[in-house]
Amino acid sequence: MATGRRGTRQRQAERWVATADIVRTPGHAFYTKLEELLVEHHFDRAVEHLCRRFYKGPLGQPILAPGIFFRCLLIGFFEGLDSERTIAWRVADSLSLRAFVGYGIDQPTPDHSTIARTRRLYGYPRTRPCFGGCCGA
Repeated sequence: MATGRRGTRQRQAERWVATADIVRTPGHAFYTKLEELLVEHHFDRAVEHLCRRFYKGPLGQPILAPGIFFRCLLIGFFEGLDSERTIAWRVADSLSLRAFVGYGIDQPTPDHSTIARTRRLYGYPRTRPCFGGCCGA
């Protein structure tokens, strides 16, 4: 039995596929339940109220909505991702995380620089806090 070589195979040309024709998977049950909990407790409205002092008005490039930013941080926390680049890649790669953050398959997800710029806007520390006592805290 011979194995094929990658260079000899022809790649299929891209085709247009309607989003309605894409098979829907059940997604990640944890993020589905978490989204239900956040909606039940009006999370987006609460964080928009708490973060409104950081928004100066319609000048400049639009910043990431607070609800989306904090959902990205939750993904980073629950999945052990410690960089904005990794969080952005993970959100862009997963259909269930796209749904949790609020982006459709046809929408571009937040770039790592947008997440980092929003973090700096809020003055949020880059490193995750240590809860295990390993650093003497």
